Amino acid sequence: MKSNEDSRTINYVYIIECSDGTFYTGYTNNLDKRINTHNKGKGAKYTRCRLPVKLRYYEEYDLKSEALKREYKIKQMTRKEKIQLIEG
Repeated sequence: MKSNEDSRTINYVYIIECSDGTFYTGYTNNLDKRINTHNKGKGAKYTRCRLPVKLRYYEEYDLKSEALKREYKIKQMTRKEKIQLIEG
């Protein structure tokens, strides 16, 4: 059984764009499944009434702890900063 800090597990931080144009930032270790969960209305409460959502950006991390730290930093960004991140 893998631990949360197992380097064979890919951890993702992602930004999705909701149907109303707002952004939601989250963490997962299965990106495709998580986006599908959001679009089925079973994801975060924030996204449930803003469907469909579209993946706009993601980053990969070996460690869950690194991904969660990055998720926090992205959530602190302004909308303008998030757009700059998405556009690269």
